[in-house]
Amino acid sequence: MDKSIYIAMTGAREALTSMTVRANNLANASTTGFKSDYSQYRTLSVFGDGMPSRAYAVVERPGSDTTAGTFQTTGRDLDVALNGDGWLAIQTPDGKEAYTRAGDLKRSNDGIITTGTGLPVMGNGGPIFLPEYEQLVIGKDGTISIRGLGEDPLALTQVDRLKLVNPDKSTLQKGKDGLFHLKDPNAAALQADINVQVVNGVLEGSNVNPVAELADMISSSRLFEMNVKMMENAKSNDESSARIMQS
Repeated sequence: MDKSIYIAMTGAREALTSMTVRANNLANASTTGFKSDYSQYRTLSVFGDGMPSRAYAVVERPGSDTTAGTFQTTGRDLDVALNGDGWLAIQTPDGKEAYTRAGDLKRSNDGIITTGTGLPVMGNGGPIFLPEYEQLVIGKDGTISIRGLGEDPLALTQVDRLKLVNPDKSTLQKGKDGLFHLKDPNAAALQADINVQVVNGVLEGSNVNPVAELADMISSSRLFEMNVKMMENAKSNDESSARIMQS
């Protein structure tokens, strides 16, 4: 059998993988704080007996687009968006830190501030506990102040401060959970950066460009169809060769 069928197979397989990445981006076009994933093709030469005259296709995910999404004003007191570079530190189920730009925060039944997906938000000394309140204000530096139930209307008490970090983006990678983690699993947790600022009552939307993602998805779909046709041609050539040998 002509080895071209294997090369066409890798092309079809990686085109399908690229379509999966694009479909995931499109599915999260309206997800708060979502960062789209890149997808790119490259070739790998096939080494072995003879000259490396053939090449397999490989799709790589070199990283994620960390540019900011559009801001949407909500007026909700627990909604925050990061103004400029920076990340919000949260606690993962295994007790480690991860980082996100999704600021759709909420207060759980036990008083812990969590993300929209239920993960605890980190403060100065761990997850932030928020007592019941009548008024809440989050300052530009992430400071959380409240007016408790029945307290003086003019008195605000500082509860904690959001842990805001701003590491080198090259040290972060996106995990399967959609959160960003340090590439070095043994690295210490990041220190808070006082220069990171937040905007209260605002959410950062997804940075996905639906038009560009759809165009790339169509391109990958056509590439998939082309490689499938190449496999069909390889099969037809193999059958023709077999008939000639039998005659």
